[in-house]
Amino acid sequence: MIVTVIYGSDGGATKGVASKISKKAQARSVDIKDATASDFENCDLLILGSPTYGDGTLQADWEQHIDKLRDARIAGKKVALFGTGDQETYPESFVDAMGILYDEVTEKGAVVVGFTETAGYDYSGSTAERDGRFVGLALDQDTQSGKTDKRVTAWLTTLL
Repeated sequence: MIVTVIYGSDGGATKGVASKISKKAQARSVDIKDATASDFENCDLLILGSPTYGDGTLQADWEQHIDKLRDARIAGKKVALFGTGDQETYPESFVDAMGILYDEVTEKGAVVVGFTETAGYDYSGSTAERDGRFVGLALDQDTQSGKTDKRVTAWLTTLL
């Protein structure tokens, strides 16, 4: 199975998670700034990751390069999402960027896999929550970094 991880990161937390996922999944890891259409298209599983900023926006590189995703042919492709956020400082917009990416890929006809449970998190709102579950893997590197490895491993077990 060919897996590609495409991420955006400023402070390095999301890049670190992307690297962890890539190693465990034997995947290629690509920064959204360097991504091409073929990075989105030429894989069996596409994993997209972004931190959430402030009141619930995509990371700046994702915002600047979102057309790469919009122009890619991903109808029918299996896509998994992960997001990093801070549920204590921003409880009303926890991992919202993952919800934004979910809307983008489902609009393009992709098949999102890897939904996760919301139990174990303490937040008040998230656009990444649909029907009581997160649309992907939610990670809080600020207050729950000790749970990241276990969560990544369990999530990848369901995907691979």
